[in-house]
Amino acid sequence: MAHDPHFPADQAPHSIWRGIHQTLGKDTVGGALLLGATVLALILANTGAAGFYNSLRDFTFGPESLHLNLSVGAWAADGLLAIFFFVVGLELKEEFVAGKLRNIRTAIVPIAAAVGGVIVPALIYVVVNLNSGEAALQGWAIPAATDIAFAVAVIAVVGRHLPPALRTFLLTLAVVDDLLAISIIAVFYTDEIDFLYLGLAVIPLALFAVAVQRGVRAWWILIPLGVVTWALVHASGIHATVAGVLLGFMVPVIATKRARVAAGTDASGRQLYDGFAAHFADRWSVVSTAVAVPLFAFFSAGVTVGGIAGLAESFSDTIALGIVAGLVLGKAIGITATTFLVTRVPGLQLDPSLKWVDMIGMAFVAGIGFTVSLLVGELSFGSGSASDDHVKVGVLAGSLVAASIGAVILGARNRHYRSLRD
Repeated sequence: MAHDPHFPADQAPHSIWRGIHQTLGKDTVGGALLLGATVLALILANTGAAGFYNSLRDFTFGPESLHLNLSVGAWAADGLLAIFFFVVGLELKEEFVAGKLRNIRTAIVPIAAAVGGVIVPALIYVVVNLNSGEAALQGWAIPAATDIAFAVAVIAVVGRHLPPALRTFLLTLAVVDDLLAISIIAVFYTDEIDFLYLGLAVIPLALFAVAVQRGVRAWWILIPLGVVTWALVHASGIHATVAGVLLGFMVPVIATKRARVAAGTDASGRQLYDGFAAHFADRWSVVSTAVAVPLFAFFSAGVTVGGIAGLAESFSDTIALGIVAGLVLGKAIGITATTFLVTRVPGLQLDPSLKWVDMIGMAFVAGIGFTVSLLVGELSFGSGSASDDHVKVGVLAGSLVAASIGAVILGARNRHYRSLRD
């Protein structure tokens, strides 16, 4: 294989990997991969390839004795998304220990906005489905989630000149939103708990914690411990993605003599170090962005619409209508109204660079539910059910409308800020 003549042969693969890593780390790339997987799933599910797509998604494999004889779609939702939530756990711990959420005075406004952005969409969904029976109300949490990959990608595409504080606010809000979503899944979508398996899961989890605290990075030690923890949590009846978060919480944030990774040098030549949380997040976010989340989207978003008649049938269901209303109106109203009320408190305010129209645009963008919304939909109604198909239509439609409104508002604001700088 030919290599760049400016680099020694043994450095060429490293240089290629670094380029791939940097590319996959861009906000727009994660959103593009997610969108591509979704579009491909919709095409396959609505053409002559629908039979192949459905049989692939529903093909089951795995040991039944360990409660792991799952369909490919379930492996994507329970297994691959655990990687996504592992990265979420790492980022959450970083934020609480050394980031924006460490200072409660700084974080209180986006935290409150996130809470409002969860409560109001859920309330709107409940109001829409109040007369639709108890079964429909099971999906109350579907429009409560924000898909950070899509949301940040929209701002990256349309908002180059927007104030940096807006992206920071969205990221903080999304981190708290993820924490709330994880809590909702663990508390409200767990039917029965097998405490024997749950107790056994503590053993590999503790061994994982001890290993990373002592500076162990060997994949052949950490990955098996993580997989066993995941399998036992899954067998306990708690959704297995929670295991990903717990594993992320075990990783140390602060660099110590035992647990640290070289991160270059400062201006004086002194060696700098990263903690394991930052190092693992950097490595595993690529797997999450390029593999885990797109494959989950591919196996979860493929709903057979059935043309105009199928769409009409989906939107005659209050489940789909409640999701759309929650994502489009609930997120925008919940985030904006809560932010407005909290900033009336003396000492709490928005960043001076932000205007309320910026916040409204960002709040609509936060209405892109997608990944976690699809997951909660499957947990609420069961994969492959008629209600689950209507959930998918509602999530896709609501996310598209919310993204479009937010993109228009923020695009106009971007032009305004660009004109001020020219």
